[in-house]
Amino acid sequence: MEVFPQRHLVVTLCMSLCCLWGVLSMPDPKYRDALIQIEASMQTGGQVVLDEDEKRLNSRLLQMKQKEVMRADFPPAMHFFKARDLIKESPLFSLLQKVPKGAALHVHDLAMVDVEWLVKNVTYRPYLYMCFTNSQSIRFIFSSEWPKLLPYCSPWVLLEKLRATTINSTELDDSIKRNLTIFTDLDPDVLYPTQDVIWGRFEQAFLAVLGLVSYAPVFTDYYYQGLREFYTDNVMYLEVRALLPEVYELDGSTMTRLGSLQITLTFLEGVNSTVMASVVEEAMKLKREFPDFMAGFDLVGREDQGRPLWYFRNELSLPSDRGLQLPFYFHAGETNLEGSEVDQNLLDALLFNTSRLGHGFALLRHPVAKELSKKRGVALEICPISNQVMKLVDDLRNHPGAALMAEDHPLVISSDDPAMFGSSGLSYDFYQAFVGFGGLRSNIGTLKELAMNSIR
Repeated sequence: MEVFPQRHLVVTLCMSLCCLWGVLSMPDPKYRDALIQIEASMQTGGQVVLDEDEKRLNSRLLQMKQKEVMRADFPPAMHFFKARDLIKESPLFSLLQKVPKGAALHVHDLAMVDVEWLVKNVTYRPYLYMCFTNSQSIRFIFSSEWPKLLPYCSPWVLLEKLRATTINSTELDDSIKRNLTIFTDLDPDVLYPTQDVIWGRFEQAFLAVLGLVSYAPVFTDYYYQGLREFYTDNVMYLEVRALLPEVYELDGSTMTRLGSLQITLTFLEGVNSTVMASVVEEAMKLKREFPDFMAGFDLVGREDQGRPLWYFRNELSLPSDRGLQLPFYFHAGETNLEGSEVDQNLLDALLFNTSRLGHGFALLRHPVAKELSKKRGVALEICPISNQVMKLVDDLRNHPGAALMAEDHPLVISSDDPAMFGSSGLSYDFYQAFVGFGGLRSNIGTLKELAMNSIR
């Protein structure tokens, strides 16, 4: 991949032109064109030189994008739940599906497989029981015997038997599906009016999926299906944020299984220091025993409701204190609570020498963290659809990623929890970034650099 001269030379030229501006009686169109070209060269992909085949493809790509941007129903400006079908029908989206996307570096294990597959493949297996919770959700368990009653749940029902006595099994399947995702055909702004509401529903859906996926025979099939879905979407490498739950057998016995893809071990933020210390110890042990499988460590959950990273500074310092390598890939800045204690997570993550920043939505409000992450080459894992659906931003043209792409800040695009959002793979998020963040200026060079960033 060829590039233009070093960026500092470009900036020097820009400053020289600005000085010339002051001595001119009237702005010269040549200088205006030069400034426009300099600014374009500073964006993500702006210094990528295209060969002749790529130029032809780029011309076609930009024609398609022009039509998208001129639409009255512009998808990046709409809630994704309303825009999904419009995107799916777009010729530009079809082309983006065929584009190599490199790696998906921020995907959570319990939300990476299409819920349609879960319903049709997993819930039709024998020995599956279901109960209804007080919070209007459902739970599942596979068992050879009648499961023990849960305090917050109705009596267990054998799903196979329930289907046999149900007149409309399609309606039952649709009902189950609605409990495994937060996607809805209803107005999402009415159904999920606040962050509290949507996070509550999101967490309940995760718990519903957990009982299905942590059954040993399903666990293996589920991960294979996840790899297959991302591979079909032209993603060549998948790094999963995994809770590594206890995997159970039909008789209730448990085990911990490790697979063949690379994972980042995750744990919930809202625990105490003692628990966190034991989790970090376990992460170090896994990294020693499975160095090719275990990518690193992260904390997950609703960031602005959990404990800040600094609260665990002693526990998170254990690897460095012992001279051990445990890469961190911290969620940080997935909040719009400016000035709160958790809002400092971006700076704290960099102090802990994080390898990447998960989301980093708040980065524009932290100029020091922004400068540090750029100098160190610490990429942001930006998840456009997730940030919109979870109510951090409405119109993706206003997402911080747009400003960061304009100055080629290190970043990658990922999909976070695609199954929860009615999405799949990576193409939907690539579309939103390419069209919503990049506007008319981003081109095939942008796509190439985003893909290259993910495998550097």
